[in-house]
Amino acid sequence: MADRLTPQQRSDLMRRVHGKDTAPEMIVRRLLDRAGFRFRLHRKDLPGKPDLCLPSRQKAIFVMDVSGMATAAKSGACRNRAPNYWEPKILRNQERDAGAVSALAEPGWEALTIWQCETKDKMSLAQRLVEFLGQPNTTHDEPHEDR
Repeated sequence: MADRLTPQQRSDLMRRVHGKDTAPEMIVRRLLDRAGFRFRLHRKDLPGKPDLCLPSRQKAIFVMDVSGMATAAKSGACRNRAPNYWEPKILRNQERDAGAVSALAEPGWEALTIWQCETKDKMSLAQRLVEFLGQPNTTHDEPHEDR
């Protein structure tokens, strides 16, 4: 499948895509906040700059918005089908993401990847988050920090 947009149109479209405060990320943040977890956002000092992290638990969460490239289609997480012209970028992103998760694991961090399509079932997602993080302990978790 060829790109239906000109290179300039594609550039303009991609310029409007942002990596922070996306709708799927906001859903995860609200679920964590309601459950009593405190977290930090976009820690630049951690590999891959996770969307959310809980330093006291050494847990990191990556929230993938698939509307841009349908990366999750290649991972099997969602049913989106990526156009063929995205294949090289999807492969590079997968390698980058796997490297970030491996780099986080070296000092003992665990990572969870949540795809946009998984945010539709909020009950299931909330349960998955608690399974990954354990029960909230508000006396030991980090204070919430916007940036």
